[in-house]
Amino acid sequence: MDYRTSRQFTLDNDLYASQGTRLANYIIDYVCQLVLLFGLVIVLTIIALITGNDGILARIESMNMIEEYALGAVTALIYYNIFEIFFSRTIGKFITKTVVVDIYGEKPDSQEILVRSLCRLIPFDAFSFLGAPNKGWHDSISKTYVVNKELLEKKKELFYSLDEIGNNTNEL
Repeated sequence: MDYRTSRQFTLDNDLYASQGTRLANYIIDYVCQLVLLFGLVIVLTIIALITGNDGILARIESMNMIEEYALGAVTALIYYNIFEIFFSRTIGKFITKTVVVDIYGEKPDSQEILVRSLCRLIPFDAFSFLGAPNKGWHDSISKTYVVNKELLEKKKELFYSLDEIGNNTNEL
């Protein structure tokens, strides 16, 4: 087996997003989730007004804390799963130019993203990144990483371009 084809890129510590960037991602994504939730309530209210169904409005107004938490959890799962499964990035990560990857710098599969999203529901997960450098429970359990996208692309390009040294595709 050719050693050049067996080389696999792996992440370096210098690629990881800083705690400040992670905090910015969290705040931006939280605001986006609130906007999503607010939009959902507006749509339900409009539907209730158009159909004359006051039961929907009464149900929204009478939600208890557990139901509110459950609605927030469902909103978070939808938000993170849609964005991270399709783009490997949430709105916060687009803004901070970071991306979710696996140890090889590749897009995680849907199952890893689902595990990552479910782990966000663990109480105090938002504070877990304070203990380990730049890695929260949702990262550790799902074996995913948040890294600087531009730096990752440059390092991967350099890593794989080294395989081309000495390869001559033009015959003399």
